[in-house]
Amino acid sequence: MIADRPSYLAPLIAELITAWPANRCINLVCHGHSVPAGYVRTPVVDTLGAYPHQVLSGLKERFPNAVLNVIVTAIGGEHAEAGQARFSQVLGHRPDLVLIDYGTNDRGIGLTRARSAWEMMIRAATAAGAKVLLVTPAHEVYGDGDPGGTREQGRIAHAQLIRTLASEHGVALADADAAFRTYRAQGGDLLDVLSQTNHPNRAGHALIAREILRWFNVV
Repeated sequence: MIADRPSYLAPLIAELITAWPANRCINLVCHGHSVPAGYVRTPVVDTLGAYPHQVLSGLKERFPNAVLNVIVTAIGGEHAEAGQARFSQVLGHRPDLVLIDYGTNDRGIGLTRARSAWEMMIRAATAAGAKVLLVTPAHEVYGDGDPGGTREQGRIAHAQLIRTLASEHGVALADADAAFRTYRAQGGDLLDVLSQTNHPNRAGHALIAREILRWFNVV
């Protein structure tokens, strides 16, 4: 099953609450593709508007005594196999929590290869003593360039794979796909939360950040 929300990050939350001189530096690493990297209208990178920075801001409001780093190791255009190949560099940051977000680009390598790469990263992070939070893909606009909804079907399939992996490995899940689906079901215009066809704007990143912050009892 997916990790229990009240308990999974409870030890980390306890450390975020701890004040000087008993506290220590906490490292959160955001690993993935262009979305956590902050690309908006490529090649523009909106670091301060992207969800890693929004998560940092939300956590600092909730935990003012925390010494907290949010480290972004994401690379635009990368898929999970490439991310797994350099995962030792991610672990070199000594993360307390690793967020993994490759669902959008993994359509290019397919479900089987994506599953293998994600599982290797999850296992490596867990073995290193880090907690793991998986992020499902944000929504996109496809238009006439997606006959038969091929890209949309791929996004849905990879979102479901990520949910399955979170359940099988008992780790945390930030379901960005569900957050965007709820937003649209409530009458929200997808164009209002996108900066271009495949990248969220600040409002879109806020939907993702909110799902992550729920694990810290922030929202």
